[in-house]
Amino acid sequence: MSKLSGKKLIDTIKNKGKNLEAEMSFFDHLEVLRWHLIRSAIAVAVFMVLAFSFYDFIFDDIIMGPKNPDFWTYRMMCKIAEWINAPDFCVTEVPGTIINTQMAGQFILQINSSLIMAVVLGFPYLLYEVWLFVKPALTDIERKSASGFVFYASMLFILGLLFGYFVVVPLAMNFLANYSISADISNTITIDNYLSFVATLALGCGIVFELPIVIFILSKLGIMTPQFMRKSRQYAVVIILIIAAIITPTPDIITMLTVSFPMFLLYEVSIIVAGRVEKRRKKTELDFYSGKND
Repeated sequence: MSKLSGKKLIDTIKNKGKNLEAEMSFFDHLEVLRWHLIRSAIAVAVFMVLAFSFYDFIFDDIIMGPKNPDFWTYRMMCKIAEWINAPDFCVTEVPGTIINTQMAGQFILQINSSLIMAVVLGFPYLLYEVWLFVKPALTDIERKSASGFVFYASMLFILGLLFGYFVVVPLAMNFLANYSISADISNTITIDNYLSFVATLALGCGIVFELPIVIFILSKLGIMTPQFMRKSRQYAVVIILIIAAIITPTPDIITMLTVSFPMFLLYEVSIIVAGRVEKRRKKTELDFYSGKND
């Protein structure tokens, strides 16, 4: 009985040591995560101060840009209208009045818009912090294959953001501003609603453009395969159209198709990405088993 009790005691101490080691490891990870979050918050704060410093340019030229008939997209639409002889396609006015209905509305507008600009400007650095946190848990092969994560994810986000800001936002704004069910109703839009409209469409497109990165990660995990994506293409078309309808708050088919077209391209690019990941994985497995047999 004494030997049995002694063995149980030793096993209990060993298990307790393992549990303490696991707990310390868990808290170490929390500590590392805390510093990543702190550095990310500092970066956002720095970019927010920078946005405050140049707020006149940010508000007049960026935020209110799509409301200005001299906006780049509208000028291009007028040039296209001349080429195809379709004067109705030219945008010379974006009707509607922007108003503020709260005492602290303009101050809150400056805070919110500066925060949004800070997140956009600091997005590559935020991805870099995510990469630094995940990197130690990856193998050497996984690190090598995902070494361009920050660059490609940042580029896709920027492309999606520009597409949303210069294409989706002005098309949606032009349609909604000119849509009227009665001449007795005039459009007066609150400034917070206007900011939410522009930010949601632009940032939404930026996030949607991350589809190839998501597919790359799922392919690495073995969840997504190119064969499955090809077989599910018809379902993907329906899902893309639904997402485009959600992103664009306009019932016109032109704006929805404009948004969905690059998403179709991204889906096809994602199939190519998944195919390359699968090809590399099969090659790695073949090399492994060939070396094992030797």
